[in-house]
Parts: sequence; structure tokens; C-alpha cells
Amino acid sequence: MSEETNALAAIEEHRAKIDEIDRELVALLNKRAGHSLVIRGLKPDARMGLYDARREEEIFAKVNSYNEGPLYNEYLREIYVTILKVMKETPSA
Repeated sequence: MSEETNALAAIEEHRAKIDEIDRELVALLNKRAGHSLVIRGLKPDARMGLYDARREEEIFAKVNSYNEGPLYNEYLREIYVTILKVMKETPSA
């Protein structure tokens, strides 16, 4: 096999792994959304507001503590800001 053929085969292998990870991420994001929607429904009975800035900061801190790279913490924060924004905008079932 040529170097080019080896590289192309390796690229396809990594892309297949990325596709599988994406499938898992989608499943996990939907699972997370389900829990978020349950919490949203419980908050009025607990006399809690829908938005909790302190909880968001806790989430960011926990995510940072889980991070082993290669992503920088600030990139993960950007991702989680978007995740939290989408969760807030997701309509209740």
C-alpha cells in the first residue's frame, strides 16, 4: 500500500469512530435534555426560579474538573453555554 492509501484508510477509520461518538453524543444530549425538562417541571413546586446563574457556574466548574484535554476549558465553556441555552429554549413536552 502506498502512503496515500494508508493515510486515506486511516482517515476513514477515524471518521467512522467520530460518527460513532457523534451518535453517542446525540443520545447523551437527549438524555440530558430529558432530565433538564423534569427539573424545569419541578422547580415551581420547589419555589425555585427557572434560571439559576449559580448552578450554571457549578456546571462550568465541574466540566473544567472533568477535562483532561486536548480541548481547553474555555472551549468547553463555549460548548456548554450553547448546550444550556438550547436546554432553556427546548419546549416542555
